[in-house]
Amino acid sequence: MLRRTTNNSDVDDFTEQRRMMVEGQLRRRGIADERVLAAMGKVPREQFIPEHQRRFAYDDSALSIGEGQTISQPYMVAKMLELLACRPEHRVLEVGAGSGYQAALLGELAAEVYAIEIVETLAERARQVLSRLGYENVSIVVGDGTLGYPEAAPYDRIIVAAAAPQVPPPLAEQLGEGGRLVAPVGSRGVQTCIIGSKEDGELRIERSIGCVFVPLIGQHGW
Repeated sequence: MLRRTTNNSDVDDFTEQRRMMVEGQLRRRGIADERVLAAMGKVPREQFIPEHQRRFAYDDSALSIGEGQTISQPYMVAKMLELLACRPEHRVLEVGAGSGYQAALLGELAAEVYAIEIVETLAERARQVLSRLGYENVSIVVGDGTLGYPEAAPYDRIIVAAAAPQVPPPLAEQLGEGGRLVAPVGSRGVQTCIIGSKEDGELRIERSIGCVFVPLIGQHGW
C-alpha cells in the first residue's frame, strides 16, 4: 500500500521518518506499549495529511488538515492510545475522526472501530484514505460525536480527539461495564487528559497529562 506514493525514494524516506518518530519522539519520551509503538511505526501518517504538508508528516507537532481541524502531535496520539489500553478483541468508538489517522491506528489495535466526524468533507476524505489502505475493520460515521453512536454500543473503549467541558453523558452511557474512556476535558484553551473506567454502572475518573485540543462541537460539547 505504501508503494502508491510517488516513487521508491519517497517510500523509503517516509519509512525512515516513521522509525525515527517511534524511537526519538515516542519511545524516548516514555511510550512503552509495544503494540502502540508498532502501530505508529506501520501506519503511514503522510497519507492522512494534505499533500503540500507531507514533508512535515513526522514532525513533533500538530498539523492543519483544513476545516479548522488538526491532526494531533504524534506523541499525544501515542500517549492517549497507551492510556486507552486497547486489546485485539475490543470494539472501539472514536469521537472526532478528523483525518482518519487515529482511526487507522485503532484499526491496528482493535477488532472493530467506529469513528465519528461532524465535518462531512473530512469524514469522506478519511473514508477514502482508510479504504485505500485496506482498513476494513474501521467505519467512518458522519454525525454529532457528543451523542456517540448507539447503533454499535456498548463499546469496550471510547477515545475522544477533541476537547469537551465534561465527558458527554451519552458516551458514558455507551461505554460497556469494565470499559475505559480517554478524553481531553477542560476549558476551550487548556485541558487535562482524563481516563474514565466504568465500574458498577458509574464512570470513575482519573486525571493524566495536560493537553490542548480543538473544541468538540456538538450538543454536549462547545
